[in-house]
Amino acid sequence: MVGTTVAAHGQDREPLGLVARLLLFAAVAVLLVRHRHPALAVAATSAATLVYLGLGYPYGPVFIAVAVGCFRAIVSGHRKAAWWSLGTLWAGHLLAAHWLYRWLPPEGDGPAPWGQEAFVTAWVVAIVAAAELLRVRREQWAAARAEREAAEKRRADQERLRMARELHDVLAHSISVINVQAGVGLALLDSDPEQARTALTTIKSASKEALGEVRQVLENLRTPGDAPRAPAPGLDRLPELVDQAAAAGLTVTVETDGTRVPVPPGADLAAFRIVQEALTNVVRHSGSRTAHVRVTYGGARLGLLVDDEGPATGDDAGGSGNGLIGMRERAAALGGTIDAGPGPDGGFRVTAELPLRPGGEGRPAARDKTGTEEVS
Repeated sequence: MVGTTVAAHGQDREPLGLVARLLLFAAVAVLLVRHRHPALAVAATSAATLVYLGLGYPYGPVFIAVAVGCFRAIVSGHRKAAWWSLGTLWAGHLLAAHWLYRWLPPEGDGPAPWGQEAFVTAWVVAIVAAAELLRVRREQWAAARAEREAAEKRRADQERLRMARELHDVLAHSISVINVQAGVGLALLDSDPEQARTALTTIKSASKEALGEVRQVLENLRTPGDAPRAPAPGLDRLPELVDQAAAAGLTVTVETDGTRVPVPPGADLAAFRIVQEALTNVVRHSGSRTAHVRVTYGGARLGLLVDDEGPATGDDAGGSGNGLIGMRERAAALGGTIDAGPGPDGGFRVTAELPLRPGGEGRPAARDKTGTEEVS
C-alpha cells in the first residue's frame, strides 16, 4: 500500500481509492495459499492485477505480487498455470493500453508508448526465465539428494551382506567341524574314551577359534572407522583349514602352481573364505573323505580349485545355497568368476578366478620335487 502510494506521484492515472486498495489487498492476500494452491494463487493475483490496471490505477509494486505467485507456481510444477496467467495479464495490458484506452479510465488517456510495452514484455520474460531456472536447480538438488540417499542405502546393504557372509563363513565351517566331532565323541564315549577326549579337544579348539573370529567381525561392525585389531585371514592360513578338516575326518591335499605373488587383502580374504566354504560343504554333504585344493598363480589372476570324489550324501549336494551365494558374491565383488557344480568324477567341484593387482616380483612357493604341497 505504501509503495503504491509513493509510486502514484507523477503518474497521470486514477487516484487510489477504496476499490484500488481492495484490489491491491486481494492481489497480495491470495498469495497466502500459494503453497497449497499455487495455480489458484497465480491466477487470482494476475486477475486482480489486470483489473487494477484496467481501471486506470497507478503502476507500482503490484507486479511484485504477480512475480511471487508466478515463481511459486513454476517451481511447484504448475508451469502452464503460470504461463497462462502471465500471458493473459500481458495481453490484457497490451489490449487496454493500445486499443481499449478510449473506453477505460482515466478520461482523456492516450495510448501507452511502445517503449513501455517493451519494458513490460522484458519484465514478463525475466520473471518466467528466473522461475524456470530456479525450478531446474531445485529438480537437480532433489535428484542429487535422492541419489545420495540411494547410495547410502546401497552402502548399508552391501555392508550388511558383507557381515552376513563373514558370519556365515565363520560359523558354518566351525559348527560343521563341531557337529562331526560331537558325533564322534558320543559314539566313542564308552568304547574309546581317549578318542572321545580328542574329539572334545577339537570341539574346544574349533569353538574358541569361531568365537575369536565372530568377536573380530562384531568389533569391526561396532567401530567401522577403526582399523581391525587382527589381520583378516588369507591363504597363509590354509594349513589351519587343512588341520580343521583333518579333525573332522577329511584328508586334504593342497597344491600350488605358478610363482607365488603378493595377493591384495580383499582377494586374499575372498580366496580363504571360498576354500573354507568349499571344504565345509565337503564335510557336510559329501561321502568322500578326501579333498583336493589347487591354488594357481597365473599373471594377473589367482585360480582356485576344490574337488572331492563324492558321492553326495543328500539332495543338497554342494551346500544348501547360502554358502554358494556368498562365494559368488565375493568373487563378483572383486570382478572375478566362480563355478560350482558336479565334477567329472562324480564329486563336487568349485573353481574360481580372482583378479590380482601387479605386485612386483613374487617369491617362489615352497614345493616338493613334484611341485605339490601335501598336508593331511
